Amino acid sequence: MYASQTSPPPPPPQRRCSASGHACPPLQLTRNQVRNLEERIKVEQLKEALDEIFAEYGTVVEIVAKTNLKAKGQAFVVFDNIDSATRAIDEINGFELFEKPMVLDYAKTKSDATVRREGGDDELETHKRRRLAEKERKQAHEALEAQKKLKRPAAAAAEPARPAKTTKGAGLKPTTGAGAAVVPDEYLPPNKILFLRELPDDASQEGLSAVFGRFEGFQEVRLVPGRKGIAFVEYETESGAISAKEATAGMAMGEQGKPIRVTFQRQ
Repeated sequence: MYASQTSPPPPPPQRRCSASGHACPPLQLTRNQVRNLEERIKVEQLKEALDEIFAEYGTVVEIVAKTNLKAKGQAFVVFDNIDSATRAIDEINGFELFEKPMVLDYAKTKSDATVRREGGDDELETHKRRRLAEKERKQAHEALEAQKKLKRPAAAAAEPARPAKTTKGAGLKPTTGAGAAVVPDEYLPPNKILFLRELPDDASQEGLSAVFGRFEGFQEVRLVPGRKGIAFVEYETESGAISAKEATAGMAMGEQGKPIRVTFQRQ
């Protein structure tokens, strides 16, 4: 038995979300967020239990539960219509699963299954790129905040500030001020230009164009005269640069097969 008490009551007759105590959500919100789940239960066992309970309220399109630290204790259940999602919230909220009362609400974002059903594979890829861009922006912000916390104490600030050294490598602007926080290259926010490093000495514009030209919105590859091992790749939009970065970061190039570094250009 999954519950410590009784099984949930049979679902009531079909009704519109306006008849419930909740505001009727936009049409895309057929996704329930389920929180306060038992974290020690294996994901497959948890999904099986949730499917058994939620299937009483309509067709379950997808159940998403993950094991990473931030996602523990919660899951997402996707229905094929709003009424089913609303009735599940009304009837299951507070129902105990593995001796913990579940907390339900409408999810804030669409599921991948919903995006694919409504817009097809192309829309799903766009949806994933937007989500990745938002994730990288958040990581950049968190890295900047963490860097600020690592600044020297105020007493140390009394020491004469040394002139900032220009960071070696084109595309990396020098820091102005000894105490300025610098976001690590890996967490720079997305933009339309990629900065390539650790390229083979014989890397050519034509060869790099063949690799990076496969991605949407490709415009050009720019080598740096007199500098080997680095280059820039520009796209029309951030989404093209994001796709290229994810696909090529760490790619082996040259006779020795050394991985290249691909980051967004520092603005």
